[in-house]
Amino acid sequence: MSLIKSISGIRGTIGGRVDDALTPVDIVKFTSAYATLIRKRNNPSNTIVLGRDARISGPMVRNLVIGTLMGMGFDVVDIGLATTPTTELAVTMEKAAGGIILTASHNPKQWNALKLLNERGEFLSAAEGEEILKLSMADNYDFAPVDKLGKLRTDDTYDQKHIEHVLGLELVDADLIKQAGFTIAFDAVNSVGGVVLPKLLKALGAKEIIELNAEPTGEFAHNPEPLPQNLTQISDTMKTKKADVGFVVDPDVDRLVIVDEKGGMFGEEYTLVAVSDYVLSHTPGNTVSNMSSTRALRDITVKHGGNYTASAVGEVNVVTKMKETGAVIGGEGNGGIIYPASHYGRDALVGIGLFLTQLAKSKLSVSELRAQYPNYYMAKQRLDLTPDTDIDALLNSIKEKYSQYPINDIDGVKVDFPDKWVHFRKSNTEPIIRIYTEAMTQEEAEDLANSVI
Repeated sequence: MSLIKSISGIRGTIGGRVDDALTPVDIVKFTSAYATLIRKRNNPSNTIVLGRDARISGPMVRNLVIGTLMGMGFDVVDIGLATTPTTELAVTMEKAAGGIILTASHNPKQWNALKLLNERGEFLSAAEGEEILKLSMADNYDFAPVDKLGKLRTDDTYDQKHIEHVLGLELVDADLIKQAGFTIAFDAVNSVGGVVLPKLLKALGAKEIIELNAEPTGEFAHNPEPLPQNLTQISDTMKTKKADVGFVVDPDVDRLVIVDEKGGMFGEEYTLVAVSDYVLSHTPGNTVSNMSSTRALRDITVKHGGNYTASAVGEVNVVTKMKETGAVIGGEGNGGIIYPASHYGRDALVGIGLFLTQLAKSKLSVSELRAQYPNYYMAKQRLDLTPDTDIDALLNSIKEKYSQYPINDIDGVKVDFPDKWVHFRKSNTEPIIRIYTEAMTQEEAEDLANSVI
């Protein structure tokens, strides 16, 4: 069994012993700690929004979280089965004090997690996450007396509100998409994407919609991480059904992967590249992605006259850097689009609206559009160390060895060579160093990783 308590929330497998898995006791403790932190912020709102993906454990976890929040004196707005970005938007629309999303993202079905939001519908800062960890360990909570227990309200309108929000974005043109007459396939891995994507694609004017794994049962039809090796079904469907474009989302629909008309992978790194190219062509400005994302975003940004900045890994770090630099688009190379004109959170629905408008405007096929972007190839490896290895000293030695090249050390060590890069990043949970490389060919990327190892 596994339980991971971190500054970004609590995540674990269902079943097992307290403090060794995501048990009811651990859920109650962590929810109580979150509620304690929110109460200390003195927000005028007394409301917390709750949304969840379609995991089998979702109803059980939902009941525990709602009961605990009410026991802490908070009113709860339960929006039911909802994507992570839908829940983020609901927090701001409700003018709530915070929000909780019950999802373990791309982890297998035995996992669940509590993702924690502030009053802006954004993930908590590292400092706030640390405080919640301390509160949960202290086990010192102040529950409400009977006359001050919170109330529960359910609201199933937020899917439609999210769709209307996407349609209202200046750079999303549903009329143009409808004129293009796209046949669109999607794979929702039997989670909440199966609920909202048909509604979104219909509202955007899709001519025909081909649904794969659209029943929100929580019984994932394949490994839920949207990597090429897990997406053979939609790849085959694109060829047999002659669809124009395919979309794949993870269980909480904050990551977007695109499949071309031939069944080929657009590349999850290139979701952000393509959408950024479209956004920058209409609203010139700066961009941000994390240090382990493709250099192609930098190339596209420079082409449009903007400045590119790399952040530390993690959505909250990307958002912080985007605000600092005034970025008009940003995200992560795992298919995560963050579009500030919408909100500061990864949002596959926003990504779909922007990409389909771009595709309709270009009058190109998906494969032709992909061919317009620079080709980079990535390799991802790891170096296993002994528990007593001084990893910081090892990273410092790497900095010295490659000191003649530009180095970024805000999150591990990234060395930028003229035509490639390597990023060394230590794990927070085990004695390993993750080694990501990118080069002009797959062979070069693999060779670079092997040589530095």
